[in-house]
Amino acid sequence: MANEAVAPLEICVKGATGQPDVLGDCPFCHRVTLTLEEKGVPYSLKLVDLSNKPDWFLQISPEGKVPVLKVDDKWVPDSDVITQILEEKFPDPPLAPPPEVASVGSKLFISFIKFLKSKDPNDGTEQALLDELRALNEHLKEHGPYVNGEKVCAVDLSLGPKLYHLEIALGHYKNWSIPEEFTYVHNYLKLFFSRESFVKTKAAKEHVVAGWASKVNS
Repeated sequence: MANEAVAPLEICVKGATGQPDVLGDCPFCHRVTLTLEEKGVPYSLKLVDLSNKPDWFLQISPEGKVPVLKVDDKWVPDSDVITQILEEKFPDPPLAPPPEVASVGSKLFISFIKFLKSKDPNDGTEQALLDELRALNEHLKEHGPYVNGEKVCAVDLSLGPKLYHLEIALGHYKNWSIPEEFTYVHNYLKLFFSRESFVKTKAAKEHVVAGWASKVNS
């Protein structure tokens, strides 16, 4: 790939909860590392213990948030901003989605979190999540196998990590799984989760479970 000759970019990502020297479970960090992998851009990870943030990290990320990527000697926060910069700086292969698919699945993550944290089975949070999954299933049925057809785009790289969290956290904390009727969503997960870029950059399941523990118990 044309981008392989670039000097490795430094990126700060979450270290695992309780095991900060191991890759942690942040879906926004995962989105950025997936983008780097799909574009063939070399990078080096700096793992950050978010429960005990080191001074060097707070100097480059005063809000204490990850991911943060060093580009042209500047540390840039926010996965939206970072992935946009990567698209502009490394346009090959192009990952920018066409406008008509840019918001596909955009409400899924917040629906998942509300259902995960819910203590009331009748509060509508499960139904809201099912509605979002149904909408994604219909979109993939018509336009799949990925969000924009045959090739992965930036929407997949944002959505995939969130669905990975959804599947693991809801399975563990609620004994809940995506209904079998959403065939196209299941096919999508199988396809996306088996990509080399995903396998290489995902956090281990136990770290995803540990990462959500405080949210579930709050």
